[in-house]
Amino acid sequence: MIAESLNMSVGSVFTIMTEDLKKKKLCARFVPHTLTTEQKEHRIASSEDLIAAADEDPNFLKPIVTGDESWCLEYDSETKSRSSE
Repeated sequence: MIAESLNMSVGSVFTIMTEDLKKKKLCARFVPHTLTTEQKEHRIASSEDLIAAADEDPNFLKPIVTGDESWCLEYDSETKSRSSE
């Protein structure tokens, strides 16, 4: 699907995804690589900031809308065997 929409070969898309973007194919889905130490520290600092803000104002978290980090580009899982292609 990605190769078709970008008018590229499947091999080129695979090379970009695996070598350039460091994604791994797992169960017919690409997953991100392990976080770096800097990324982990940034997440910890951000979480501590949120906790401190919530301690100061109990209503702080009420207007926050949450969701997952999934991004799907025209994903259509017709069959299990088709989705593993």
